[in-house]
Amino acid sequence: MAAENDPGLKRRKAERRGHVSEYLAAFYLMAKGYRILAIRYRTKLGEVDLIARKRDLVIFVEVKARIGEREAIDAVGYITQRRIQAASDLWLSKRKDAATLSQRYDIIVVLPGRFPRHFPDAF
Repeated sequence: MAAENDPGLKRRKAERRGHVSEYLAAFYLMAKGYRILAIRYRTKLGEVDLIARKRDLVIFVEVKARIGEREAIDAVGYITQRRIQAASDLWLSKRKDAATLSQRYDIIVVLPGRFPRHFPDAF
């Protein structure tokens, strides 16, 4: 009984669900022809769940696992978007070919029992 009310257990389960969702989203993008460059790219400024590339386009992806699409999209608020953009700017600054790359910010929603849903150019 005590384990059910353990906030640490709930957090670990949520983190595990998030990691599984990120890998599902990565496989989904690979099936669409993207090459995965980074998973959980972390900086002091923020984190990007996935960084993927197709030709000269680099996408910075926020992955959300929720019960519904609307809840997932709404979970990527203004502050989250700014953190992702700050982290992506830092990632790009370390690339020699950054000037030749186009960039885009996407959301991938992972819903129970369904294929991931990709929202290109979400913010």
